[in-house]
Amino acid sequence: MSKKVKRFGHKSKSTQYPWLFPLIVGMALVGLAFLVLRGKPVAQPLAAVEVHGAARLKVDQEQIDMGDVKLGRMVEASFLLTNVGDQPLRFTKPPYIEVVEGC
Repeated sequence: MSKKVKRFGHKSKSTQYPWLFPLIVGMALVGLAFLVLRGKPVAQPLAAVEVHGAARLKVDQEQIDMGDVKLGRMVEASFLLTNVGDQPLRFTKPPYIEVVEGC
């Protein structure tokens, strides 16, 4: 016959860290939720929609007056183009800028 001898002062490994298993399971669930929820972000329009059912290009400035510029001097201008429609904006031809010389 064998007797089980209990030693006082020593805990068995299963009762030494009772919080370890729930902690590992909780961390795994949080990681899984992060991976599932981080998917592709929902595309939100950058500007307020002004036209429904079509794309519409809006320009912040229609004209820029640079005054008198000497021949051979380089100048720059910037325009902000925004799609204010609820459909994707597609160019069928390459965009161009018309430079008008005038009095």
